[in-house]
Amino acid sequence: KADVVGLQEVDRGVKRTQRVDQPAELGKLTGMHAYFMQNHPYQGGEYGNAILSRYKILSWENEDISAHSFESRGMLHCEIEVPGMAAPVHCINVHLGLTEAGRKRQLAMIVARVRKMVPDDAPLILAGDFNDWQMRACHYFKDELGLAEVFETHHGKPARSYPSILPMFQLDRIYVRRFNIESAHVHTGNAWHRISDHAALTAKLSLA
Repeated sequence: KADVVGLQEVDRGVKRTQRVDQPAELGKLTGMHAYFMQNHPYQGGEYGNAILSRYKILSWENEDISAHSFESRGMLHCEIEVPGMAAPVHCINVHLGLTEAGRKRQLAMIVARVRKMVPDDAPLILAGDFNDWQMRACHYFKDELGLAEVFETHHGKPARSYPSILPMFQLDRIYVRRFNIESAHVHTGNAWHRISDHAALTAKLSLA
């Protein structure tokens, strides 16, 4: 029953997933608008991030935030028209790199894009797999952009999301601005860890 979903490591036409167009298939199964952008070619197909939305997506762009030539990463940014909201909701979906130095540069690129493309009074959701083992992003985004992490705000600390079979590490986050956080949940258990090695995170938000 989600209104907006951010997915990482999505395949389109890739051998390992039987050449299925995963974004298109997910759109059909959920009845949602599905927008996918490639971060790099993989096994004869495309590999990247996707955003699914129950509401109309007005614009979308994928910015290359690769920190190294051997590790392609992208930042998918959509503007979504939500009924009852005067301004579009900006949704940014990311999957950051594995090295600390690379992530530091990627965090700076995210901040630069938000400052350039997102009005200060616009509602914003920034979510994804941050691979942030050192827990640096929360303070950085709060200081630079005034973003709140939903689990840190609602439960006192970011969610444990990896590995999904027994979550121990706080790698996945949902940051927001201009929203109230009504609830935040980590989804674990057999049905969930069979579909991903990361637990799914959800939050219920209302406009501040």
